Amino acid sequence: MSGLALTLLFGLLLGIKHATEPDHVVAVSTIASRTSRLSLSSLAGVFWGIGHTLTLLVVGMIVISLKQHIPETVATWMEMAVGVMIIVLAVASFRATRAMGEQKPLHIHHLHMKSMLIGVVHGMAGSAGMVLLTLTTVETPWQAFVFIVIFGLGTVIGMMIFTTLLGLPFLFARPKQTLYRALVQVVSVISLVYGVYYLYEVGREGGLF
Repeated sequence: MSGLALTLLFGLLLGIKHATEPDHVVAVSTIASRTSRLSLSSLAGVFWGIGHTLTLLVVGMIVISLKQHIPETVATWMEMAVGVMIIVLAVASFRATRAMGEQKPLHIHHLHMKSMLIGVVHGMAGSAGMVLLTLTTVETPWQAFVFIVIFGLGTVIGMMIFTTLLGLPFLFARPKQTLYRALVQVVSVISLVYGVYYLYEVGREGGLF
């Protein structure tokens, strides 16, 4: 196997691992836990990966092509946006359980838009690290493009597997509304606590607090 092939395989495996980082799974779980079918839970992961990959690709290639870097302050604020997003998603998910009896199943249009938007925000926050990783892994802009695409494919696969597994207990619990509502609320509270913690840690490490 050639050196480039090994590099791309490394990118794929790294992408799968990257998808399971806590801030990623916590945010997407607020969407995947509220879908009406297992296939929709899987799609939540797929669309998150698409949004994440497209953002990394666009931002990453622009920065790499211009031979620039993303300022640390900008990277910190983009990470802060992730924390705010997780908190908003957690609150929205918890509030949705209060009207669950009359709530319509999440429509696929809303699902893919919400999941992609979450992926875009995560992609923006991760673009600085992606640029650094790519520059230390490959040599040419073309190789950088392929590496980011393969890395992105890994994130799609990784998140799809996670959201599919996550959807199983919620699918089984859905006929029992009380249990289902309690599970979604637990996920929402965990997401809220993590979002506040994440926001504080990023701000502290970035010197904002």
